[in-house]
Amino acid sequence: MEKKLKVSVVGIGHLGNFHCKVLRNNENVIFSGVYDIIRERTLKGSEDYSCMAFSDLDECIDNSDVLIIAVPTSVHYEVASQCISKGKHCFIEKPITDTVESANKIITLASEFDVKIQVGHIERFNPALISVQDFDIKPLFIEAHRLGQFKPRARDVSVIHDLMIHDIDIVLQLVDSEISKIDANGVNVLSETTDIANARLTFKNGTVANLTASRISANQMRKMRIFQKDAYISIDFLEQSAEVFNILDSDLNHPAKLATMLGSIDSNNTNRSIYYIKPEIHKTNAIEEEQKSFFHSILNNENTKVDAISATKALEIAEIILDEIDKGSRVF
Repeated sequence: MEKKLKVSVVGIGHLGNFHCKVLRNNENVIFSGVYDIIRERTLKGSEDYSCMAFSDLDECIDNSDVLIIAVPTSVHYEVASQCISKGKHCFIEKPITDTVESANKIITLASEFDVKIQVGHIERFNPALISVQDFDIKPLFIEAHRLGQFKPRARDVSVIHDLMIHDIDIVLQLVDSEISKIDANGVNVLSETTDIANARLTFKNGTVANLTASRISANQMRKMRIFQKDAYISIDFLEQSAEVFNILDSDLNHPAKLATMLGSIDSNNTNRSIYYIKPEIHKTNAIEEEQKSFFHSILNNENTKVDAISATKALEIAEIILDEIDKGSRVF
């Protein structure tokens, strides 16, 4: 019988409660308890999820094998470093920390104490993204829009760290090349940090990613469009849907349908057409899937799907984008 991990949640705010709700229904782990610096939250979490209410962080750490850290970004390092130093595996909500320097310290500590780290870049587990992973994705141009309403709870970080970092992380996984140049613009509207931003990432292989993020939009949008040779892929993370358009030889048998909505190809010297595929989506709870993935990696001593190194790389690009908003373009 597989060992059951004792798991606790640190930080019982918006995301912490989501993690608790999912964790409560996972029969393969022991939901040990909760801790929040605000005592009332700890007690309510204990009552709501039928688990222990720890009196302090040390007690929480000592009674757990795994800690889910959902505290404000500014104290990610402080909490995670204490957990790691006691040999505990950590799931850390994104971004991994508030600075690249402290993120690198987490990487070093995790190696020293031989613990696993996974970071909550939840869109990696979005079924819309998963549905297109069997396609041969070789982007030439990527366009992403991630728009949302203003949420006061996220004021401690910029829109780049809050929203755009999801798309930064995905783009870094899709493009097999290093970044050569970053251009960025952004403004503060409702907070002291950047609320609307646009960044253009140019890669050494010629791929360009144009990313837009806003947290003062009336309507939500989380879409990514990928353009490549003979193909166009559209992913809607919010609706959990995807579409794939391919240019293929017309005289072959294809499971796809003709995509007349995009027009037709001049057949003067070719026998090719545009075909449409709507990948099958297996709807899942992304938080549940990322938790399961992390627990599986611990029990089977496998690499985590979103490790501290890749999360730190996304954070590094986010910091450069913020820097470029003030300083202008940087050529590497």
